[in-house]
Amino acid sequence: MSIPSLDQVPDGLSTRHDRYPDAEIRALLRQTRTVALVGASANPARPSWIVLKYLIDRGYAVTPVNPGLAGQTLLGRAVVASLADLPEPVDMVEIFRNAEAAGPLVDEALALDPLPKVIWMQLGVRNDAAAARAEARGVTVIMNRCPKIEYGRLSGEIGWTGVNSRIISAKKPVLAGRGVQRLTIEDRGGAKG
Repeated sequence: MSIPSLDQVPDGLSTRHDRYPDAEIRALLRQTRTVALVGASANPARPSWIVLKYLIDRGYAVTPVNPGLAGQTLLGRAVVASLADLPEPVDMVEIFRNAEAAGPLVDEALALDPLPKVIWMQLGVRNDAAAARAEARGVTVIMNRCPKIEYGRLSGEIGWTGVNSRIISAKKPVLAGRGVQRLTIEDRGGAKG
């Protein structure tokens, strides 16, 4: 299966997905409570495992999706084989697979009832034709972004490592149990994005 060229997708789609306003990303992350993470790994060194843990630690109910790990648990969460096997509806489907695999996965997400509100493709994953299909059904699509990085940037946490988050705040971090400092996007109410 080949990925259609950009001239085969609606005008303006690729441009619309080059940048996302901070306010849009913040709103999506605030409104999302349940996530299906497709391509979850049992290897703690893999980015999908790290993002899975991060989202769980931030209070999201995440269901790992991986046919090779189905029936096992990752970080206390039961792994399912496919999106069709999700035990309950999800707000967001996050795709940790390559751009070619993203097309069929978007179609699988579009077969869910109810539809997810968001389909999020990880860093390096962009499939404009699949995005057009999802958006035609009213689903918001984010591509080539990481929710962990975006959450960390918008909350200010990423600044603790010296990364410029482009967010200025005098808000003091608070200990969030067990001696771990953690900010949330909820704490950033006055920050402009």
